[in-house]
Amino acid sequence: MTARDFTNSEKFKDLVRTRWTFSFFMLIILFVIYYGYIYIVAEHKEIAAIMVGTNVTLGIVLSAAVIIGSWLLTLVYVVWANNVYDKKVEALKQDLQ
Repeated sequence: MTARDFTNSEKFKDLVRTRWTFSFFMLIILFVIYYGYIYIVAEHKEIAAIMVGTNVTLGIVLSAAVIIGSWLLTLVYVVWANNVYDKKVEALKQDLQ
């Protein structure tokens, strides 16, 4: 099997499509979280200034939520890559041998 045959195979195209689709949706989620936060802080300061504790504003809580959300999205991607993507890659490697 040549490199051209391999890259034109349906299994390889499916692998690339699956990875791209999953990554794209993860990117959209991250953009919504991050730019939603930036929008609130930039355009609606009164929302970010709401006190949720004696010394804590909603803006601080949302800042922490953005960071934690990014970590969680990274975790989701790593779990997906290890359990789904890597198995498909291994199956393709077996087809090459």
